[in-house]
Amino acid sequence: MGIIDRLDDPKLEEWLRTGGSALLRYALVFLMLLWGSFKFFDFEAQAIRPLAENSPLTGWLYPLLGVRGTSALFGTVQVPAALLIAAYRWWPRASAVASLVAVGMLLTTLSFLVTTPAAELGPFQGFLMKDAVLLGAALYTASESLALARTRR
Repeated sequence: MGIIDRLDDPKLEEWLRTGGSALLRYALVFLMLLWGSFKFFDFEAQAIRPLAENSPLTGWLYPLLGVRGTSALFGTVQVPAALLIAAYRWWPRASAVASLVAVGMLLTTLSFLVTTPAAELGPFQGFLMKDAVLLGAALYTASESLALARTRR
C-alpha cells in the first residue's frame, strides 16, 4: 500500500484534523502568552510604540496611560484571552469569546500595516504578517469552541 493509497484512510484524515487543530490552538495560545507577557516590560512597550501610537484604534491610549500603561493594558487582555482559549474543553463558550477577542486584537495589529508610516514600519512589516496566520487560527478556534459548546447544550 503506497502513500497515495493511504490518503483515502479515514484514520489519517482524523489524525490530521485532530493534530492540526491542537497545533493551531496551542501555538496561538503559546504566542499570545509569550507576547502578552512581554507587554509588561519596557523593551516591548518601546518596541510596539511606533506601531500602536500611529493607529487611530490604539493611539488615543498613549496620552491616557503612557507607554508602559498602554502596553500593560494590551498584555492584560492578551494573557487571560490566551488562557481561556487553552481551556476550551472545560469552558468552550468562554474560549469562543476569548478567540473572538484574539480576532479583534489581530485585526487591530494587522491594521498597523496601513496606519504606521513607512519609515517606522520597516522591519515590522514581515513580523506583522504572521498575524494573518494567527487570525486564521483564532477564527478556527472560535468555531471549534462554539461547536463544542453547542454539543454540550
